[in-house]
Amino acid sequence: MRQIVTMLIMAVAVLSSTTMLGEEIYEIYPVPQVQLAGIGQASFTKQVTIVAEKGIDEVTVERAKQVLTEHDLFATVANRPSKKGSNLLLGINGSGGEADKRYTRIYSQPFSLNNKYDRHILSLTRNKAGYAQVVIVGENTDATFCGLASLEQMLDRGTTALPCVMLLDWADVQNRGIIEGYYGVPYSAAVTKDLFRFMARYKLNTYMYGAKSDPYHSRYWSEPYPTHISAEQDRIGYLSQDMMRDITATAHACKVNFVWAIHPGKAFADPADTGVIDRIMHKLESMYGLGVRQFGVFVDDVGVPSDPAIMQLCADNLTTLQQRIDERWNKPGAAPTDTVRPLHYVPQLYAYGWVDLDRGRQFYESLRCTPSKVNIYITGRNVWSVPNNHDLALVQSWLGREVSWWWNYPCNDQDMSKLFVSDTYTNFRDETHIINTERLEHSLNGTNTVIINPMQQGELSKIALFGVADYTWNNGAWNNERTWDAAIPAVLDPAVVGQDMVDAFRIIAPHLRYYDNDALDYYVVRYKQSVQRGNPSPEALINVLSTVNDACNQLRTIEPRLNSLDTSASNSWISQKLLYNDLRPWLLRLEAMTSEAVALLRGENPEPVDYEHNPDFQFQVLGGMGDAIKLSTRIAEPSASALMPLILYLRDSTK
Repeated sequence: MRQIVTMLIMAVAVLSSTTMLGEEIYEIYPVPQVQLAGIGQASFTKQVTIVAEKGIDEVTVERAKQVLTEHDLFATVANRPSKKGSNLLLGINGSGGEADKRYTRIYSQPFSLNNKYDRHILSLTRNKAGYAQVVIVGENTDATFCGLASLEQMLDRGTTALPCVMLLDWADVQNRGIIEGYYGVPYSAAVTKDLFRFMARYKLNTYMYGAKSDPYHSRYWSEPYPTHISAEQDRIGYLSQDMMRDITATAHACKVNFVWAIHPGKAFADPADTGVIDRIMHKLESMYGLGVRQFGVFVDDVGVPSDPAIMQLCADNLTTLQQRIDERWNKPGAAPTDTVRPLHYVPQLYAYGWVDLDRGRQFYESLRCTPSKVNIYITGRNVWSVPNNHDLALVQSWLGREVSWWWNYPCNDQDMSKLFVSDTYTNFRDETHIINTERLEHSLNGTNTVIINPMQQGELSKIALFGVADYTWNNGAWNNERTWDAAIPAVLDPAVVGQDMVDAFRIIAPHLRYYDNDALDYYVVRYKQSVQRGNPSPEALINVLSTVNDACNQLRTIEPRLNSLDTSASNSWISQKLLYNDLRPWLLRLEAMTSEAVALLRGENPEPVDYEHNPDFQFQVLGGMGDAIKLSTRIAEPSASALMPLILYLRDSTK
């Protein structure tokens, strides 16, 4: 049997990383590269012994404890596995430790794959007594940490009678996550930390902070964050030093690389500003003291240089800054927790289609001389391009190395009244600036980084983020509809709010769109045709709208349901509370619209709803950057293309 399994595993090394062998034993997201069925089933004893090899850091051990205790298991850490109960062994490939010796000799092939990241194996077997034995071996401690995300989802099925399995897993893209770079209200500290926890569960590892409306990112880029902020500043996303410390601590606990970005604007390309690097380093020193261990530099949206001397100055400044960072924090012998990872750089020409190809080539060739470890970003040919091999290959040929991708998706800073909570390709249809026929590559090449610029609604952005996590981990296994279907219970936790809320959200999600559900368009047209024939038949339309209205009424009970629970301090409770805050304006307006439409169709002549001025349907946004930040109020616009015109039509019909 072992020989057969070994032969199968060896085949994996030469197959595409998109290949899945055998059936899916567990539903895990991101979808693992390979699942192999083991023999029999295993159950966990109430006490589980964790054995961590040398090289497994404390963050990974604490995450293992968390996964076990949140599934009602008692975790203890020991130097040797228990002979009587369940064990969780954590190791690193090639270490020669307990976990490594057990499995790497047989299942070593994933570690030999090139251009794959966070490579690890996870084995769930049973001992003679039927007790679960779990071994996770990663290429490093971060990869082992990723394996715990799979174990967490396996345990969601329960802790008894679990099918034995072997997972061989790795990521297709190295850096996966979020760039908070939209124009709008920055995320609160609570939302940011909740996103980190979500990212840990779904193997995302990068969060770049470049909030356009944060004055200490742009306008006051050289000044330290304040020690205190007002209640009003807190409400619109400002951060104090203590809040930043708290954010970075949570990021470290979730193994999310929190990349704080500075936006020095035109100063970075100003020959007269000879002290710009010193001022940047002074600010980075301040941020390092708040726990930041990776930095970014943004010079986007300040004009694309045409002078080769200015292009070279930017490249020289970038090189000098990386050298200064290495000299300050990356000296030989520095502890891993004290070192600073390579810079992330967003240049002026991040959308190469703004200029002709010769000028684009000249611009990126000027950056060839910068340290190869610096991550240089593009958004593709256009600002809203979808990651694709053509754009990556072209810019890579100019730059001479892999390119990082800033993906403006599901960003709504140009469509503030809209939500993009549908499946990926429906969102492409609805997003004004994305070409709606775009499709994701089955194998994305030439990039080490894909991070998405989300909506101002951070919690609702998790739906798209879940899909991006699945795609960047395993390009070939990604499935649009299946991934969206799995995202809903991943974001709207049925264990906290109930399965009925998940079902209700699936009903209303197509109607939260500005452009409406296609089926609703059909029923509206049919109804109007029946009116024109002199035989009004509203029943089918009433049934559709009543179903949506019932689902809205159901979702409105999330808040009182949460308030009735005794788990208000739990992370899951906080997550659902924040999610409802994001959803509320669109939900309440959709409920009001469906209620009025149904009443009008029934001939009840209801009081018209004031959709433009009702505070329940309003939310605030921040626009601009630097000195031009302005706060304004917007109105949520769900179901605006079919349902709203129907309401106006019905109102006119009753006059």
